[in-house]
Amino acid sequence: MYSTTDFRKGLKIEVEGTPFEIVDFQHFKPGKGGAMVRTKLRNILTGRMQDNTFRSGEKVEKPDLETRDMQFLYRQDDGLIFMDMTTYEQLPMSAATTSGKEGFLKDGQECRVLLYQGRPLDIDIPLTIVLAVSNTDAGAKGDTVSNVTKPATLETGLIVQVPIFVNTGDRIKIDTRTKEYLGRE
Repeated sequence: MYSTTDFRKGLKIEVEGTPFEIVDFQHFKPGKGGAMVRTKLRNILTGRMQDNTFRSGEKVEKPDLETRDMQFLYRQDDGLIFMDMTTYEQLPMSAATTSGKEGFLKDGQECRVLLYQGRPLDIDIPLTIVLAVSNTDAGAKGDTVSNVTKPATLETGLIVQVPIFVNTGDRIKIDTRTKEYLGRE
């Protein structure tokens, strides 16, 4: 069980039988009565956001979550297929539940998968990842104004903004949280 004093961003809790992730929280003391904790929660199953208020010291359950090392095999329709590295069991997962992280997955890549009651829900990927640029327009000669960017399609199909000097075939480092270009490799 967790108490409201244990709350922090990213903590996973269970409220009324549903797993949530704490996106934001704030302790406050109204003029009358005891202290309270106002939270913004993301439903892990559906991705929906919800506001909830807890009394200070209130207890909430820990969800039945586990993480396993898995290998991403391939995309199928709107889903992702992962293989458990110990049992070689293949598990399908909806791409919609990953909050855009599926754009960074390459076939054969290893990652950690979050499971709720044995069902895959989310993936944990590194903060930065190196991918090859599969297609981008050539930069025009003379475009030297600072901060000029152009769209580039990466080997996974993800489209990011890159500086004009990046060419097709270059390997670039991308921040997986913001999808920002960090540099060439």
